[in-house]
Amino acid sequence: MAALVEPISLTRYSRHLQRLFQARPALLPELEAIWRTAPDEEALRQWLAARQPGADNLKSVLRQFKQWAASWIALRDLAGLADLAEVTRGMSLIAELSVRTALAVLQMPLVIRYGVPHDDKGVAQELIVIGMGKLGGGELNVSSDIDLIFVYPDDGETAGGSSAAISNFDFFTRLGRQLINAIADITEDGQVFRVDMRLRPDGDSGPLVCSFEMLENYFITQGREWERYAWIKARPLTGSQCEYLQSIRRPFVFRKYLDFGTINALRELHAQIRREVAKKDMANHIKLGPGGIREIEFIAQMFQLIRGGRDAGLQVKPTLAVLACLAQRKLIEAAVKAELAAAYDFLRRLEHRLQYLDDAQTHALPSNEQDRQLLAEAMGFADWPALMAQLDLHRGNVTRHFEALLSDPNRNGHTLATLWHEAEDRERTGNELARLGFRDADTVAQRLAAMRGSTRYQQMPASVRERIDALMPRVVEVSLETQNPGRTLTRILDLFEAISRRAAYLSLLQEYPQTLQKVAQLVGSSGHAARFLQSHPILLDELLDPRLFETVPDWAAFRIQLAAQLEVAAADTEQQMDILRETFHAQVFRLLAQDVSGLLTVEKLADHLSELADIMIDAALRCAWASMLTRHREEPKFAVISYGKLGGKELGYGSDLDLVFLYDDAHEKAGEIYSRLSIRLNTWLSVQTSAGQLFETDLRLRPNGEAGLVVSSIAAFRQYQLESAWVWEHQALTRARFSAGDAEAGRAFEQIRIEVLCQPRDLLKLREEIIAMRQKMKDAHGTKADEAQEKFNLKHDSGGLIDVEFAVQYLVLGYSHRHRELTGNLGNIALLRIAAGLELIPAELAEKVRDAYRHYRRIQHALRLDDGGRTVAPESVQEQIAAVSELWRIVFEKS
Repeated sequence: MAALVEPISLTRYSRHLQRLFQARPALLPELEAIWRTAPDEEALRQWLAARQPGADNLKSVLRQFKQWAASWIALRDLAGLADLAEVTRGMSLIAELSVRTALAVLQMPLVIRYGVPHDDKGVAQELIVIGMGKLGGGELNVSSDIDLIFVYPDDGETAGGSSAAISNFDFFTRLGRQLINAIADITEDGQVFRVDMRLRPDGDSGPLVCSFEMLENYFITQGREWERYAWIKARPLTGSQCEYLQSIRRPFVFRKYLDFGTINALRELHAQIRREVAKKDMANHIKLGPGGIREIEFIAQMFQLIRGGRDAGLQVKPTLAVLACLAQRKLIEAAVKAELAAAYDFLRRLEHRLQYLDDAQTHALPSNEQDRQLLAEAMGFADWPALMAQLDLHRGNVTRHFEALLSDPNRNGHTLATLWHEAEDRERTGNELARLGFRDADTVAQRLAAMRGSTRYQQMPASVRERIDALMPRVVEVSLETQNPGRTLTRILDLFEAISRRAAYLSLLQEYPQTLQKVAQLVGSSGHAARFLQSHPILLDELLDPRLFETVPDWAAFRIQLAAQLEVAAADTEQQMDILRETFHAQVFRLLAQDVSGLLTVEKLADHLSELADIMIDAALRCAWASMLTRHREEPKFAVISYGKLGGKELGYGSDLDLVFLYDDAHEKAGEIYSRLSIRLNTWLSVQTSAGQLFETDLRLRPNGEAGLVVSSIAAFRQYQLESAWVWEHQALTRARFSAGDAEAGRAFEQIRIEVLCQPRDLLKLREEIIAMRQKMKDAHGTKADEAQEKFNLKHDSGGLIDVEFAVQYLVLGYSHRHRELTGNLGNIALLRIAAGLELIPAELAEKVRDAYRHYRRIQHALRLDDGGRTVAPESVQEQIAAVSELWRIVFEKS
């Protein structure tokens, strides 16, 4: 239908266009020739270039340019030919080109008079005009002012032209004033844009321009929370040193940590706006009123301020682009994003049609019937009530989502607040805790009193104490929902003391009560989870994800995402190391949460942890290789071989990694190059950074142990295994596998492993050596004789896990030369079944031992989760001990 409309008929929706076309009759025919195509930067540049703007005609050219280009955009918009992005992008482009054109024209006379500004080293300086607000975001509306800030790189002075030299500050101040005048002065042609400079440091009372150093000092010493909000969309429109400027801006706006404290600041800023709206009776203000444009922007920018420092993808500027990023990252639901985006599009289009009426910067709905009807028709509705029904729907959706995300969960206080505020009265507190249901009420009361009266608490900043005061009643409440409230509360207090210096973490728990509830569930169920959170409190953020307990890890997708993150940080080794650690800890924490909730078997958890470790090793290897100064090939012919728990895919929380490094490369300096790579890789895996550690690594299983080279060639490794290795090294080889690196080298290792395992061996001698090794381990780690009646060490005592592992290893080493299927690194449970099928052990016994092995691992895992040590009462596992002991007797003692 839009194709049948003539431009002149569209002016009924805009008295401004009617007046403009009457004043400039030639303008309408000019637009009629082009209006069906969208304006682009090249077309706008050509128009300006054809008018040759200079000192004598700058103001008139810029104003006529604005009238021509803005009218082109308006006609397309009113005809339904342009979407919102075209309109806002087009208006932003008009402003940018006007500023750049004016700057280029105005600077030359100043240079002729005073010379080019330079710094102390003689480097020429330039004025950088920063577009703020909607101009910075490329979202300018059709009757907007433009928010600008003027900065320049360094102080110094001009080279001196026809007059004496002046300071760079003075030069750019003069240039800035002239630029404002050229854009904002009202002439017979009107004005280009109203210019607002109040967002500059110190506002109206501050200097018009500032150097990079002045700006950085201001951010550090005086920058306020609302200014972070204002600088989110800041975008340089001119100048060539913009990246350095961004390096000053980013740390001020986007904090390195998850900045949940910003929610309250945004809430207070919004409350101020709400008070102004109420005072001025602006309920029908579609920008600042309830459910208006500003609330959508607040939602987007809240997430940006909280997470933008840790997720560069959220540093985008356009509001709709931010909403899309939030949905992509599952920070808001897709349905929420759809409703907010639809509301934003509707409100912005309505905003524009309000402003088309008289080219006024208004957001208030009209009160007269004629304008209401025009506005309804311009929006595609039959009448005003139909428009209002749709508007109310969108505003209702925005308000609902805004309240859900930014409402204050602490506004109504808490019934248990007195319990914490009077915690130093131990007797009263103990009685109240006992009444609530705490079994160890006196102990808990003592703990609460100690924290409340501690020097640490008293010396905390007031803002931190306020957050703890608001949280403590809830801590008591959520602890009561767990099996052992006293233990849960104590562990949460330990967590609070660990994170008390970082108010952002307390803010997260305060702003999202459901997160505190999940914390209680986790730490109440697992001492390991409690310690893990204390060590890595940044993981509290993971608890905000409602899918935490449901999502099955997609390791293929995770590998791709991790590689992309590391690629972005390719120039920063420290950042890459932190990315590896933070993503690893986050994935472990997700598995831990599902584990504690009973959603994972021990075997499935071990599979996940082992695959995660493989991915991290591979990623670290790629980073380490990329950081090598000397590289003779694109990809290293290097393999990481895992032994022990990782080799057998039985990795647990906090397990160290037994690794061996091999290479298969004929290059003359391969040994030297891969030796450096091995050392570097081990550093990437094991070094402590601010984000913690990936793994403890153990490289002693390499040929010749600690006396051997840190890396071996495939040929040297084969020779060592066939000619020099001890039996215990061949035992270890039964649980070794390729984990990361060059797949071809990995296959070469696997061939050697099978070759070694398939060697014929003297069974009697093999039996003697394995029994001797087993006795040595039992003597070192097993339960002492005087404690054997009370304690059973699941791993090291006779009838325990080591007995199963040694028996299986004996069967593999002793019979693989006849039964190659025993060489598979399939785990002890599978190998027991295979051995039974080969009639090496009784099938019924094999099944009992398989069950015993599973049972031991489940108990061992449960003990680790909740700090239960390594021993159990012998009578609780008597059946399992008997089965394993029978296996040992049959394998090693039966003649």
